[in-house]
Amino acid sequence: MDAPDDARLLDALFTVIATEGWRGVSPSRLQAAGAGLTPAELVRRFPSRFDLLRLHADQVAATVAAGTVPGQGGTPRDRVFDVLMRGVDALLAHRAGMLRLIADMRRDGVLAMALAPILQRSMARMLDAAELDSSGPAGAARAAGLVGVWLMTIRAWEKDETADMGPTMAALDRALDRAEQTARSLRLGPGDLAPPPPEA
Repeated sequence: MDAPDDARLLDALFTVIATEGWRGVSPSRLQAAGAGLTPAELVRRFPSRFDLLRLHADQVAATVAAGTVPGQGGTPRDRVFDVLMRGVDALLAHRAGMLRLIADMRRDGVLAMALAPILQRSMARMLDAAELDSSGPAGAARAAGLVGVWLMTIRAWEKDETADMGPTMAALDRALDRAEQTARSLRLGPGDLAPPPPEA
């Protein structure tokens, strides 16, 4: 499926979620909302509704990666801050649907559990965009920590109606502070969010 079709499908998905909630997502409603695919095509390409959320997460990660300059400078924290804020920016096009999805997730344990590995994979890709290692057990631990940072940031974004998203940025800054403190307490190695040790 090409990018324009993906965009059309995701527009339809979040339109349906905004009005009907996660449980209301169905092939017929997606078609009616302008997905550009018949119900049969939707079922064939996306056997599970969660496949649509994976598609969205991949699109957000791809958008962030496309806006990343290889060899970017700055500290690891600066780079993580940048990629996560660009990830937040990528949610704005579907804000109403995202807000409803988040609310539904808090009431639906199955949805929350299904989203966990999607978020973990997405945060690994954010680490890659920030030029931090996401491989192996240490990378998985970093990605898991970044999930927590992301969720704290999204809580602020839910209530943030400012043009410059100042409250969201402040929440991300605080969440990264906590992540750095945890990294120091666990004595994680170079390349994590913890600042480098002072020079002798």
